[in-house]
Amino acid sequence: MTSTLPSTPQPAPLVACTISRDVQEFDLLIEDMEAALGEAWGDLGFDQAMNFFLQEDGEHLEFVALAIDEQDEANVDHLSAIIAAAKARKIKVVLIAHDVTPSALHHLLRQGADEFVPYPLPEGELAAAIERMSTPDVPQPVARADGSGVKLSHDGDGVIIAVQGMAGGCGASTFATNLAWELATVTKENAPRVCIIDLGLQFGAVATYLDVQRRDSVLELLTDIDTMDDDSFAQALVTFEDKLQVFTSPADLPPLDVVGQSEIQKLLDTAARHFDFVVVDMPPSLVQWSETVLYAAQVYFGVIELDMRSAQNTFRLKRALQAEDLPFDKIRFVLNRAPKFTDLQGKSRLKRMQESLDISVDLQMPDGGKAVSEAGDHGQPLGLQQPKNPLRKEIGKLAQSLFEVGRSDAEAA
Repeated sequence: MTSTLPSTPQPAPLVACTISRDVQEFDLLIEDMEAALGEAWGDLGFDQAMNFFLQEDGEHLEFVALAIDEQDEANVDHLSAIIAAAKARKIKVVLIAHDVTPSALHHLLRQGADEFVPYPLPEGELAAAIERMSTPDVPQPVARADGSGVKLSHDGDGVIIAVQGMAGGCGASTFATNLAWELATVTKENAPRVCIIDLGLQFGAVATYLDVQRRDSVLELLTDIDTMDDDSFAQALVTFEDKLQVFTSPADLPPLDVVGQSEIQKLLDTAARHFDFVVVDMPPSLVQWSETVLYAAQVYFGVIELDMRSAQNTFRLKRALQAEDLPFDKIRFVLNRAPKFTDLQGKSRLKRMQESLDISVDLQMPDGGKAVSEAGDHGQPLGLQQPKNPLRKEIGKLAQSLFEVGRSDAEAA
C-alpha cells in the first residue's frame, strides 16, 4: 500500500520586480506594488538584475520598476545597462525617480524606459502606468482606405508659425489653438494641411482645448528622435475633426531638457515637409531650444496683455535676446483682450507701453469673454463652439491673411 503526500503548491511566477539600491527607501512603491500585484512581484538589487533576467524565474517578467534617487546618479551607466538588458528581453521598464537631476533622467529615458513616475508616487499613478504598459499603443495609420487618418506627403510649404505668451494666462495657447483651426478651415476646397505642435512639454494645454488624447508615443519619439521616420511621426499625431493634426504634449511630465536644439530642429523640419502650416505653441519659459524655434519660424507671435506683468517680461525678453544678438525684432506682438474702440484710457496705456518698450503691437485681439473659457472646457475651438465670437472673427481674419500671403508666395515661386 502506497501513500501519497499532498503536493506542495508551486508559487505563482513573478510578473514584476522592483530594482533599487534599497527598496526600503521607497516605502510608497512597496505599498503600490502590493496593491497592484499582490505577491506576484519581487525585489532585486542593481547587481542582481541582469543575471535574474537570464534565469528561468525571469522569463515571466512583464515589467520592472527601476527606483532611483540622487545617490544613484553616479551609476547612471550601470542603470542604462539594466534598462537595455530589460528591453532586450522585451520587459517593460517604469522609472521611479526621486530628486534626480533632469540630465540624468533625460539620459535614462533615452535608453528606452517605457514610463516615468516621480517619487513620492502620486495616488494611483503607478497603477495607471502599469495599465498603460499592458495596453498596446495602437498606431494610427498613415493612411486608410476610406480617406481618413493621417496622410503625410513631402510637398508641404512648411510655413512655421510660433506663438509664445509673455506671461502666464495671457491666452497664448488659446490663440495658437484657434489660429491652427482657422487655418485648417480657411477654405472649403483645397484647404491647407495644418499641424499644431504643443511644445509646452510639461503643462501644454492644446490637447485639453481640442479634447484629444495625449499619445504615449509622443514621449517615446521625443526621447529617441534620431530614429524618427515618417511613420513614427505620423503615429504620434492625433486627428481633430478630420481637418487638423495635433502633436500633443506628452502624457507624463518630462524634464524641460528632455529635448535639445537638434531634436527640435528635426521635429520642425519633419513637420514642415508634410504640412502647409505648422503652428508651434511655445512654453512661457525660455529653454535652450527657444533660439531654434525663433530662427526656424517664418512668423513668431508674442502674446501680451495690457498689464505690468507682460510689460516687464517683454522688457526682460528683449534684453536677453539682444544680449545674445538674437532677432528680437522678428517677434510680432499680439495684444490679447485689447481695449475697445471707445476705451480712450486703455488706448493711451497701450501707446505708453509701446513707447516705453520700443515695440510695435501689430495685432489687437478683442476680449472674447466667458465664451472663450467655455469653449476650452468643452474641448472645441471658437469656430465650432462660438462662431460669432469677436475673438474668433479676428483670428479668422488673421488666418485668412496668412493663407493669402502663403498662396501668393507659392504662386510666385
